[in-house]
Amino acid sequence: MATASVQPSQVLEPDVDDATKSDKPWIVIVWNDPINLMSYVTFVFQKLFGYSLEKATELMLDVHHKGRAVVSNGSRERAEFDVYRLHEHGLWATMEHETL
Repeated sequence: MATASVQPSQVLEPDVDDATKSDKPWIVIVWNDPINLMSYVTFVFQKLFGYSLEKATELMLDVHHKGRAVVSNGSRERAEFDVYRLHEHGLWATMEHETL
């Protein structure tokens, strides 16, 4: 009894553009809220990201005046971790792909 072999009729190669799209860094954004004090937001930025008082204050003022500030960037896993830590400290944070 003969067995039939099944062979693919076409081999699909990965699209190089799809691979590079996933390599774009992620950014973490902290949004303004009416609850947290500016001094507390500055403290959290220093504690979580190791920013100097000057850098943390600058980011806090961006949040206060512009409504948002990008506080970190990197891999998706790192961005998810940073958002989690910011939420644990009571700050409103999201992540998105960085626009180039």
